[in-house]
Amino acid sequence: MKPKPILQDALPEEQRSAAAMSLPGMQPTKGADWITIDDTYSEQIAEKERLLHVDREAVLQCTPDALEATHELLGEVLRLVAQRSDFSVGDGTVRRPDGQVIEIDKATPLPTLSRLIQEDLCILQKQENEHVLTAALLCFPASWTLAEKIGKPLTAIHNPVPEYNADIAKRVQRLFDGVQVGRPMWRANYLNYSSPALFHPRTEAQPRTDDHKRGTFQRSERQTVWRLPKTNAVVFAIHTAIVSPEK
Repeated sequence: MKPKPILQDALPEEQRSAAAMSLPGMQPTKGADWITIDDTYSEQIAEKERLLHVDREAVLQCTPDALEATHELLGEVLRLVAQRSDFSVGDGTVRRPDGQVIEIDKATPLPTLSRLIQEDLCILQKQENEHVLTAALLCFPASWTLAEKIGKPLTAIHNPVPEYNADIAKRVQRLFDGVQVGRPMWRANYLNYSSPALFHPRTEAQPRTDDHKRGTFQRSERQTVWRLPKTNAVVFAIHTAIVSPEK
């Protein structure tokens, strides 16, 4: 049985404008502002929980090199949500914006984070000249698969993307090298899809069947890049919104 579509009421105009910018199109944001709580908060988190249960390896990967960074990431997100009025962080628990109380399981950082925030979370670490994807909780892929990308550097990850040329690759690598602790940067994209599915994997060998111009559903990702202070790993956070055309 297919899951019921999870649709936002509307895309923020700020996000539409950001999606129209040329690549990489990054702009600054502040503190915990990258954590987005919208009208699908509870539904998206429930869908993450379902995906982790039915196909854990498809949405969760962690290499040994990233273990320390995943634990640091959990600690940093807990610190950030504690600054927000819609979360309440206690001793071993977090009360979410929807009122549910979640136990903090420090032994499983990424699954714990999946029960707290809507964002998918990718960890990239510098190896030689490029940042490599070393861990990820990716429940809502937009036409890519975690299994094909884990352990690969940025250029290999973006090989199938026509717009990601050598110039863009250099600019993105400079961005990942230059992002500073406490100074997150964000951008947005905008695509049309015929399916409202949040979990929309596609291998590099599969042809795309969705029409980017005439798809039924509007799909946009708010993508944030920020740095962990201790491990120096870079976090790529993705908040996905899908809106039906009449919105």
